[in-house]
Amino acid sequence: MTVERPLLLSRERRSLLDRLAADPAAPFALAVTGPGGHGKTALLGEVARRCRQAGQTVLTTVPAATEPPEPGTVLLVDDAHLLDDTRLGALRALVDTGRHRIVVGYRPWPRCPALVELADALRRHAEPVLLVPFNPEQTAARCAAAPEAARLADHVHAQTAGVPRDVDRLVRALSAAPDPTPPAAPGSTLSAASALLPSAAPGPGGAASPGEPPQSALVEFGPDLDRLTPDARSLLLALGAGVPLTVDLLGALLDRTPGAVAELVAAARAAGLLTADHRITPLVRRAVVALSPPTDRTAVWHRLVDQRLGRGGPVLPLVSALRTVGALGDCPAPALRTAAEEALAEQPALAAELFAAATATGSSAPGRQAVAALLAGDLDTALRLADRLLAGAAPDDRAEAAAVAATALAHRGQTGRSVELYRWSGTPAAAAFAEVGSLATATPTGDAGPAGPAAGGPPTLGAGAARLMAEGVRASIDGTPTTALSTLVQAAALLEPDGRTVLLPDSPAALAALAGVHCAELDIAERVLDRATASGIGGPLLARRHLLLRAWILMLRGRTAAAANAAAAATASGGPLESRDLLFATTLELGVARRNSDLGALQRGWGHALDAVVRHPVDLFTLLPLGELAIAAARLGELDRLEPHLQLARTLLGRLGDPPLWSAPLHWSGLHAAILADRPGTAEEHVAALTAAADHSRYAAVAATAAASWVDVLRGTVAPTRVEAAARGLYDAGFCWDAARLAGQAAIRTADRRAMTALLDCARVFQGRHAGAKSGTAGGKGGPGGARGGQRPPGGAAPPAAEVDAVPRSELSEREHEVAELVLAGLTYREIGDRLFISAKTVEHHVARMRSRLNCANRTELLALLRTLVAERMAVAAGGAWRERSTT
Repeated sequence: MTVERPLLLSRERRSLLDRLAADPAAPFALAVTGPGGHGKTALLGEVARRCRQAGQTVLTTVPAATEPPEPGTVLLVDDAHLLDDTRLGALRALVDTGRHRIVVGYRPWPRCPALVELADALRRHAEPVLLVPFNPEQTAARCAAAPEAARLADHVHAQTAGVPRDVDRLVRALSAAPDPTPPAAPGSTLSAASALLPSAAPGPGGAASPGEPPQSALVEFGPDLDRLTPDARSLLLALGAGVPLTVDLLGALLDRTPGAVAELVAAARAAGLLTADHRITPLVRRAVVALSPPTDRTAVWHRLVDQRLGRGGPVLPLVSALRTVGALGDCPAPALRTAAEEALAEQPALAAELFAAATATGSSAPGRQAVAALLAGDLDTALRLADRLLAGAAPDDRAEAAAVAATALAHRGQTGRSVELYRWSGTPAAAAFAEVGSLATATPTGDAGPAGPAAGGPPTLGAGAARLMAEGVRASIDGTPTTALSTLVQAAALLEPDGRTVLLPDSPAALAALAGVHCAELDIAERVLDRATASGIGGPLLARRHLLLRAWILMLRGRTAAAANAAAAATASGGPLESRDLLFATTLELGVARRNSDLGALQRGWGHALDAVVRHPVDLFTLLPLGELAIAAARLGELDRLEPHLQLARTLLGRLGDPPLWSAPLHWSGLHAAILADRPGTAEEHVAALTAAADHSRYAAVAATAAASWVDVLRGTVAPTRVEAAARGLYDAGFCWDAARLAGQAAIRTADRRAMTALLDCARVFQGRHAGAKSGTAGGKGGPGGARGGQRPPGGAAPPAAEVDAVPRSELSEREHEVAELVLAGLTYREIGDRLFISAKTVEHHVARMRSRLNCANRTELLALLRTLVAERMAVAAGGAWRERSTT
């Protein structure tokens, strides 16, 4: 399609043109100046159009000095910078007479003396019209006729910096369906460009996507570049590399004096190929790279790279810029390797790509490429490269390859093979990691095996952190929880300054967080994970590990919505999850679903979680998800399918001497699984185990007290003071959801109305609600936190009518809204009661009352009306903060 391109003038310039046309007989002299592509010719055309409309004759060539223009003739001269001194002198003479109507357009460079004199003469008559780039609004106006103009305008302005010629070229190309590149004349710049031009994918409606400049837009720059000198094109190639270059650096690069460099800059600026601040726009940059002969590009960029290497400056910005324009093959191998090392900490995936490019040029760097791939989370590539190196590389490369393979296998759950490779590698850090793996699987440390190729090594931060990790895990088994947690936190802190490039089978921060959860120090666990995330310990390889553990802690605190969001964010970043992260992610889904009483989500997620637990062998660091899976399995009647894995966990802990720090959470989960599976004998065993470990761990102490209360409550013996103390212990340790559930379950099982009220208030406080609040707030009268409508009177009878809020038929109370939402979600009365700490009978009463007040003939009508009321309520609340719902 053809895009209309109206002349866009500022208010001042348009007023000036109107004034010139107002008096056709009045003489005037005017200069129009600006770089190429800024609309000089278009403005002169507008002047000519207006003059012709006024009945005036327009002349566009400079007459001889002996043949002045006829009276009333308007002389319009474009590109005066290209005229010789004779014609420039003739023009100045006409201007000096003050009797003619003259408009002269010229570029700011070259500036010969005759042109300077002409410009001065014109300025004495009127200030020159200085042409500048479009502002964003003008660019948007130029894009108005193109498809998806609003989306296009910002992109076009960013690509062109508002240069009118470039705006028109890009809009025209993006507005049209992609056409074959037009044929070029033999020997011209265009003839060498076809293989280098990037292709543009069609966008909506057949228009090219605004992501990549279309070929047709780039090809149009060919004549502009052909008119430049070779040195000016070399300058543009250097600036097209995308790195800041001072005049002295450009002089050294181009072998020119500073004065000569300034002339080249002025030439490129006058051609409209550089901005006023001497920057190259993205569109021009792509055109220069695509349309320059490969030999020229390679020569300039090789000199530029050598210059950066020689001066010791960073190479990555330059190499990244060349990669952006598709010219990575023009980089010499030393620059690629140097840039890859610079990128390793922050962009390991880019580092792997650059190492691969270096290898493709004949400079072997497979070991470093394997390290980069591993840090980026590409375990397949890392293992493939490492295995090749192990088969036939030099000893030093084989040691590094062994560490890469060991680390990758650890992340895939192959701890035994990982330990073997770490021992063979022979470095101090590898020996410590081997010990961590042996302890995690309760396998004998045994002999170190064959001597590795790198039996020594410097005491680096990584080696020190590895040793502290091993000491911390050892202390968690045969020492005190405080010592273990402190040592692991120290290991994480040691890596915070520079831990992005350290190969780790597991993060010391993750191990510290696991130890913190197992000994009920959730605040410490959260802080160490937050610091690890901020400092990037382990790079992308371990980023999701930290996020998933952070989500786990949120789940334990009862913040299920936040936990689900955090887990979703972790799984959405990067590629497929490795087995360990997959186990935590799938189990998190089940844990959140269980706490939300979402039986459907439990059933949907069970198969995925079972696949994950089968993929990852049981070890010390996966006991948390295994315990959560046991509860979910019992809830679904699938506990027997998980029993072999639970038996492996018990065997592992037995070989380690049943360390209380690691065994207590598994016993707590086992207690709840036994309760759900109706196995009182097994439940008693778990209570006894927790009681025996109570003196060794804070977690075991609070869990033992709570476990005893749970068993008593299930037997029908509810001691309110004891239950509240046990629940308070869980809450103070950070396990808010378990605390609320214990208090809530005790409340609905006691016949003592006063005890029930007190326990319900405790449960609401523990889950983040407030007892005794006013109506309309969480915990208000008849709401989640109030006593009315949320209590179960002795015998399970419905509350008296006097205790039910009186509201209009068209409205529902806060409690009834909660019940309605859960009924619409498909929960049973019992599940709703568990969620709201009320009895199933009370839920039934609420439903019956809503049906009566809303005058519904049957359940179908009630559900339809409830959907409307709930939808209206949600619409009113849109934009407000969602209240996180804690459940039992």
